[in-house]
Amino acid sequence: MDDIFVGRLMSSPVRTVTPDTPAHVAAETMLDHDIGSVVVVEEGRLEGILTATDFVHVAAEQRWAADATVATYMTTDVVTTTANDSIADVADVMLERGFQHVPVVDADDNVVGMLSATDLTAYLSEM
Repeated sequence: MDDIFVGRLMSSPVRTVTPDTPAHVAAETMLDHDIGSVVVVEEGRLEGILTATDFVHVAAEQRWAADATVATYMTTDVVTTTANDSIADVADVMLERGFQHVPVVDADDNVVGMLSATDLTAYLSEM
């Protein structure tokens, strides 16, 4: 797996939202497209990520606000990867940190794709 790179397995294009997108619209986007996360961007640059797990935490803590925006719930300390990174290295990080999704960015922090646990599982099932 060391010779397989993220760019080969990543999903692209990525569903994105802005920080001021209503949270319920982001949730609807995730449901409509059967995805577990949306990337939060501002002028193409990565600002954060909003995942299904984030919504579970919101529900469990009973802190839902009807007028909340994505900025209210998104994770801003995002671990990213590049298309040239080894999937073995990224998979290790995902396991260590419990991540299901890692945004793929270019040198300017523009989002170019997403590597998910599903992408890795699909690859492994074909080996």
